[in-house]
Amino acid sequence: MKTLFIDNEIKYIGSQLAPHWIYKNFKIQGDAIVAFVGECEVNLSEMVDIEDVINNEPIYSKYMLSFITEQFNIELVEGVFRQRLLICCIKEALEDRGFNVKRDGDDLFINNKKLSVSIATKSLTSVLIHTGVNILSESAPIEVSALESDLGIKDIKDFAIDIMNRYSREIEDIVLASTKVRGV
Repeated sequence: MKTLFIDNEIKYIGSQLAPHWIYKNFKIQGDAIVAFVGECEVNLSEMVDIEDVINNEPIYSKYMLSFITEQFNIELVEGVFRQRLLICCIKEALEDRGFNVKRDGDDLFINNKKLSVSIATKSLTSVLIHTGVNILSESAPIEVSALESDLGIKDIKDFAIDIMNRYSREIEDIVLASTKVRGV
């Protein structure tokens, strides 16, 4: 799986969760994960999570670390498994830095305050995942925790690269593990 940290700030508005967005914008073809920072504002019209739409819960963060991954030749259920794997990679990276993190499904919490948002969906050609981790907690519509504001993590790029490398290694190792067994 290819990885890229995008140095330019990008405001995540939900429309980036689209087939071939990574390929069209960054010339990375095939399975990939990219990360970037910027404001996050997903209005109900761009929401993929129907539950959030029904509950009238748009997403907003003044400054967020976003991961977008597109993966081909898998079904949505496997995509949700991979979404949960990405969440576990983030959790482990934070725990390795000494933080106590709780995971509930695809959500991460620190001190009972929500740290992340995440969604997986299926396009005609791929599975797409967006996971966002708050960098700043101010101006959020709910009480949240954040990487910089609450945890003191300043080098967001280094943190993002660590997450992408962990995730990429896990996916590659899972695929490799499937090739070393004999059928019964």
